[in-house]
This record gives sequence, structure tokens and C-alpha cells, in this order.
Amino acid sequence: MKIFFLSFALSVLSMYVMGQQDPVLMRINNKEITRSEFEYSYNKNSAFKGNEHKKLQEYVDLFVDFKLKVIAAETAKIDTTRAFRDELASYRRQLAKSYLTDEVAEDEYANEVYEKMKRNSRAGQVLVVQIFKYLPQNASAQELRDAQLLMDSIYNVLAKNPQDDFAKYVNRYSDEKKRFWVGWLQMSEEFEKVVFSMEKNQLSKPFFTPKGLHIVKVLETRDIPPFKDVRNEILRRLTRQSGADKGAEALVEKLKTEYNYVSKDENVQELCTYGKTDKVLFTINGRVYTGADFERFSEGHPQEIRKQLKRFMTKSMLDYENERLEIKYPDFRYLMQEYRDGILLFEISNREIWEPASNDEPGLKAFFKTHKENYFWKKPRYRGVVVHSVNKKIAKKAKKLVRKIPYEQWPDIILKTFNKESIPEVKLEQGLFVEGSNKYVDKIIFKKGDFVSLEAFPYTIVIGEKVKGPDSYNDVRELLQIDYQEYLEFLWMEHLRAKSKVEINQEVLKTVNNH
Repeated sequence: MKIFFLSFALSVLSMYVMGQQDPVLMRINNKEITRSEFEYSYNKNSAFKGNEHKKLQEYVDLFVDFKLKVIAAETAKIDTTRAFRDELASYRRQLAKSYLTDEVAEDEYANEVYEKMKRNSRAGQVLVVQIFKYLPQNASAQELRDAQLLMDSIYNVLAKNPQDDFAKYVNRYSDEKKRFWVGWLQMSEEFEKVVFSMEKNQLSKPFFTPKGLHIVKVLETRDIPPFKDVRNEILRRLTRQSGADKGAEALVEKLKTEYNYVSKDENVQELCTYGKTDKVLFTINGRVYTGADFERFSEGHPQEIRKQLKRFMTKSMLDYENERLEIKYPDFRYLMQEYRDGILLFEISNREIWEPASNDEPGLKAFFKTHKENYFWKKPRYRGVVVHSVNKKIAKKAKKLVRKIPYEQWPDIILKTFNKESIPEVKLEQGLFVEGSNKYVDKIIFKKGDFVSLEAFPYTIVIGEKVKGPDSYNDVRELLQIDYQEYLEFLWMEHLRAKSKVEINQEVLKTVNNH
């Protein structure tokens, strides 16, 4: 890796660099890294916080290695794949949500609804059952009178005979027979106003909602949860119920001033009067939004025209803000950069290190052979099988059976020989046992501890041998893979450094966290 430490001998040039708002700190293969991007990463990594020269230099090395891997992923065109683009876009949508709403206004509005809920309600949720008569929107006056007479009659009977079984009337007269829990902002305002003012076992008088006529009985109640537990649900239900996001609307009002929003009122009036116009409806920072733009939007958002227009303006403003998030908010830009680089790092590391370390059997075998002395154990281990049998005779036969058979085949041979019938005659465990890992091996081989024989298999023997170190790389595969990963990464980084050009501006580096 060719590293050029750029010195600024001329004080004029130094002053110019220091005067820049965000000077270039380093170039890696001609890709510029600004001071602010490095500072964001450096300060976020708590292990390297502080201004000590040694810590800063250590982090520079780690940062450069990280960027070299990311650039390798870009060279491999991982950033052009559909999977990469989709994952990054999904993350951006989630991240942008908090930037496209006024969270203070959201909190205030949700809290206002919550306080109203506490004032007007005896509970946070109610379990109800009802006698319900569905009434279509085009119901005639006679149908309304008939339904009301029926429901009034039912209520009068129930009011005079509270001991009557309410379920009997539900089954006979109601179009809705199931009991159900109701939370705030789930049902119509008319329905919730009644049920949340009721006490347990109370019966309501007949009342109308947009769906029909109801007589409701409250069966159970639940307390109103703390605000922090229901804030998000309140906002979600309000948006679903009204079609408006109060936090977004509040932000849009602020953005109108920031982005010089101008409404062409006479053209808006023409649209509302005639339902169509080709003229300019409004501008945002000089960008024009016309009646044709509105027409395309309205096709997917059927609604009364003034409500459509309001939603169109809101969406247009939020879309404009969304386009500018990386420019307007450095933290947003750095989070996106961090996530993008993280995806690329994962994919290229998986390709260059993790998959080979898991699947490269010849490589693992060769690495083990070269470094075998690193894997000798401090204490001997026992490679073999623990055989539990129904009698002593079978135990002896099992030991004799495997005498000239490869170790790997022992379990298969023993089980096939002695467990042919419906009632098994042996049970076994195979492994590379270290002292303390198996009570039977501990007692019989290492002469430590004790065990109680299995009731169904009272005779236990151990077949195998003590070993000081692994004979096969599979004996230490887990540890070997970790070491092999580190070895592959070392080789890969050596290759990346050798073919890369890294320039670090030492004068700008001195100003990190100090400007």
C-alpha cells in the first residue's frame, strides 16, 4: 500500500485548508474522505473516543482497512445488485420517517387525545356484546322507524327485567353475535362515545352509528395504559381514521416558509370549480406543480377535491424534503453511508473470508497440517464411544466388534448389530471427551467422580483411546475455522494494501475533533 503523507510547507496553503468547512482528510484509490465523515465514525466508536495521538492513529489504520474492503465490494459491483439496492432503499424509508414528521407536534396531538380519553372514559378497553341492526345508507324512513321501534321495544323489556339473559336477545335479534374488545379509535366516534362512558355490566339505550342501531352491554373493562405505551398506537389509529398525519402536516407548515411555498389561488379555485386545470397550482422553491401533476395523483387517491388537493400538496412538500435529507442533515447522510458500507462489508467479507473458511476443506486441512502444533491440548482427551448395554455379555461383544473397524464407523456398526429388534440392547455416545465433559469417561478413564448406571442399560463400558492432540482437522474444526478466517483476512488485506493508494493529509488529521 503506497501511503503519501502530504505536508503543507506553505502557510498560505495550510490556512486555506484549515479555512475549508469540511476539508478532505484522505484519499483512498482517489476516493475522497472528508474530515466530517471520518469524525462521525471515529466519535461513534466508543473504544476510540478521546484525542490521544495513539488512539487516533490506530483508528486511522482501522478506518483505512474498512474503506479498502468497501471499495473492493464496489469493484466487485455488489452495490449494483438488486438485493443491495432494495435493502438500502428499505432502510432509507425507515430512517426517513422520523425526519418527515414534526415529532413535537405529534406528541402534543397524541397527548391531547390521550387526556381526552382519560377525561371521557372509565377504561382503556371494554369487552362488549351487542344487539345490532344493520341499516344500509339508502334505508327508507319506514325502515328506520321499524328498526327503532324494535330496538326500543327490546330495550324496554330488558330495562324492566335486568335478570333476563342478554345473550338470548343477542342470538334472536342481533346481526352481530360475537363479543369483542374495543379500544380507542377503533370504532366510530358515536360508538366509542357510548361504550367508554359505561360501567361494567351496564346496558346502553339504543343509539345510532353510521352502520346502524345498537344496544350494547359492557362485560369487562381494562385500565387506560400509560401514555408511553399507547402513543404510537394512538397516532396510527388517528392517521387511519382521518387519513391525515398530524406530525407530517405540522412539518409541512414549517417547510412552506423554508422552501418559499407559493400557492396560485386563482388556479386552485379554477380546479375546485371545474375539477380540472392545466395551470400551475403552487411552487416549492421555484419547482412547479401543475393541474396535470395533481390529476395523476388524484387517480390513486379518490376523495373530495379539496381534500385531494391538500394531500397532494402535503405529499409534494414531503417528497421535496425527502430528496434533500442527505444535504440538509449530516447525521442522516452519515447513517445512510454507514449502513451502505455495512452491507457491502458484510457481502464482500462473506465472499472473501467466511464462506471459504467454512467450505474450503483442502484449505482447512492444509492450514491444520502447517499449524498442527498450535492445537495440542494442555490436558489429554479421550476419543471414543460410551456404550450402555442391557447386559455384560453384549458390552463385551460391542468392544470386540469394533476392534478392526475405523473409528468413524463404530456407532453405525454397534447400533445396527444390537438394535435390530424392536427393543434396543445398547445406547451410546461418541465424542472427543475432555475431563469434566462426560461423567462416564471421567470415572472409567480419568478416575474422577462417579455415576449411577442407566436403569434400562445398566452395564457401561468405554471404547477408545487417550490422545494428546488432534489427529484430524475435524477434531478442532470450530477453532480451526476461526484461525483460518483470520489467516484469509490477513492475506486479503495484504493484497488490498499492496494494490491500493492511500493519501492522508496529516495537517487536516491534526484538526480532527479540534476545529
